[in-house]
Amino acid sequence: MSDQLKGLLITMMGVLFVVPDSLFIRLIDVPPLEVSFWRGLSTGLLVLVYVLMTTGARSVGAALRGGPYAYVYLIAMSGTGILFTLAVSHTSVANVVFIIASMPVFAAILSFVWMGEAMSRRMMVTMIAVFAGLGIITYGSGETHGASLKGDLLAVCVSFVFAVALTAARRVRTVSMVPMLPVAYLVSALCLSPFVLPVQLEASQYSLVALHGLFIGISSVGLALGPRYIPSAEVALLILLESVLAPLLVWFALGEDPGAYALVGGAVVISALGLSNLVVLMRKRPKADPIGRAAP
Repeated sequence: MSDQLKGLLITMMGVLFVVPDSLFIRLIDVPPLEVSFWRGLSTGLLVLVYVLMTTGARSVGAALRGGPYAYVYLIAMSGTGILFTLAVSHTSVANVVFIIASMPVFAAILSFVWMGEAMSRRMMVTMIAVFAGLGIITYGSGETHGASLKGDLLAVCVSFVFAVALTAARRVRTVSMVPMLPVAYLVSALCLSPFVLPVQLEASQYSLVALHGLFIGISSVGLALGPRYIPSAEVALLILLESVLAPLLVWFALGEDPGAYALVGGAVVISALGLSNLVVLMRKRPKADPIGRAAP
C-alpha cells in the first residue's frame, strides 16, 4: 500500500469517527459539563493506552518537556473539548461545525502574528469569504430553532483555541505532540471534576459514554497519524467532510433542521475553504512528462 493511500485511509477513518461526536453529546442525558467530563476521561484513557503501547511512556515525558509552546498546546487542547460541548449544547450542530470549519483562517492569522509568516493573496480572499459565511450563520441564529448567538460565539472560541493549539504544535517541531493528546483530555476531565461530582450519569448511559470515548479516541489517533503521509491541503479537504456529514447525521437521527441561514452560510465557508485547498493541491501536483510519467 502506498503512503498516499495509507494517509487517505487513516485520515478518512479519523474524519468518519468524529462525525457522530455532536450526536453523542445530544444523546447523553446529563448537563454539558458532565458530558465534557466523561468525554475527556474516556477518550483520554483510551488514547493513553494506545500511546503507551505504541511509543511508550518516554514519549509522553518528551512531549511534556517540549517547552512553553508544548504547554500552550496542552492548555488549548484541554479547553477545546469543553468549549465544543458547551457550544453544541447552546446552538445547532450545523452552526457549530460550520463555524469550527473556519479554523484554518484563524490558524493563518495566528501564524502571521505569532510566527511572522506571510499572508498569501489566496488566503486573504479565503478569509473574506469565510467571515462572510460566518456572518450569514450568526445572523440567522435568531431565526433558527435551537440556534443562539451565545452558542455561535462559543463555537468561534473553539475554532480560535484549536488554531492556537495547532500553531503552538508547529512551534515545537522537534517533539511530537501526539502523546500530549491523552494528557490534554485527562486534564480537562480533572479540571471539570469539582463541578460535576457527584455524577448524574445513569447506568443506561454508560454504553453511550464508552462508545463516545471510543469514537473520539479512534478519530484522534487517525487525525494524528494520517497527515504524516499526505499533504496538509488534502487533510483539510477531508476534514471538511465532517462539517457536511455531522449536521446531516443529527438532522436524520434527531430531526434537528439546520435552517436556511446555516446551510447558506455553511456552504459559503465550506466552498471557500475547499477551493482554497484545491488551489494549493493543483499548484503542488507534479507535472507529467511527454510520455505521461510523473516528472522526478
